[in-house]
Amino acid sequence: MDYYIRTCAKAVDSAQQQITSEEIQMKWTPEAEEAIKKVPFFVRKRVRTRVEKEAEAAGNPLVSLTDVKATQARYLANMSSEIKGYQIETCFGPSGCPNRAIISDQLEARIEADVQKEDLLGFLKQHVKGDLKFHHEFRITLADCPNACSQPQIKDIGIIGACAPVVTDAPCSLCEACVEACKEDAIRIDTAKEVPVIDDDLCLKCGKCIPACPTGTLAEGQKGFRVQLGGKLGRHPQLAKELPGVYSAEQVRLIVKDCIRFYKQHSKLGRRFAQILQPADIEAIARRYPEI
Repeated sequence: MDYYIRTCAKAVDSAQQQITSEEIQMKWTPEAEEAIKKVPFFVRKRVRTRVEKEAEAAGNPLVSLTDVKATQARYLANMSSEIKGYQIETCFGPSGCPNRAIISDQLEARIEADVQKEDLLGFLKQHVKGDLKFHHEFRITLADCPNACSQPQIKDIGIIGACAPVVTDAPCSLCEACVEACKEDAIRIDTAKEVPVIDDDLCLKCGKCIPACPTGTLAEGQKGFRVQLGGKLGRHPQLAKELPGVYSAEQVRLIVKDCIRFYKQHSKLGRRFAQILQPADIEAIARRYPEI
């Protein structure tokens, strides 16, 4: 698990740096790049953006090590003022990612509006002794495909776009384009019946096989979101557990509200959602929200 988390963090860090570079066009010195890598990855994107904004405001065309150290010192000194009680993150789908199984842009905005009403900052101030830190915040992340660049597996609530294929009545040409498109080996061709067969246990619902099919034998079936609950890092990391279904955007909003309500009822002294969520709780949530 530790290897998985480290690998995931490195992959996301690399992708974040590539996207940031393309969008902002701000150049960094090698020393500055090395320094920013030492910032904890879960706040690195915030710090990097802040460094670039402050360097640009100062008229610096190039981010230097001095810029990084100055911004980092100010940022960490005023950490409590940056905390809002929750974090909502997304993958790089809105930047033009070709792997999106579904577009979650509107869902992100609606979830943020819902979470703001919960006053999680006020809740944390009442229940956490001492200064608040980023690890106290309730974390939600959205990923538009199973590549999961935003690391939903290690967040309180992880939301992953899903587009499941279904077999239609259109004749199959037996070209095996769908087999080649599937990275999970979840599709095989039944040559006797001349149809593709989908292994639902292996399928991650990325939807890549659907446009690969030239005959329309595969089409979109369930389209929505997978939901994972109770992931975290820290001294005792654990991966989130997945609810057994594909859910609509409105169902996801209800699940998020349900989880926050549970968290506020049961969390004491800043205990994380993952620390209080038990298998029976996940089963109860799954029963309340039947899949699409």
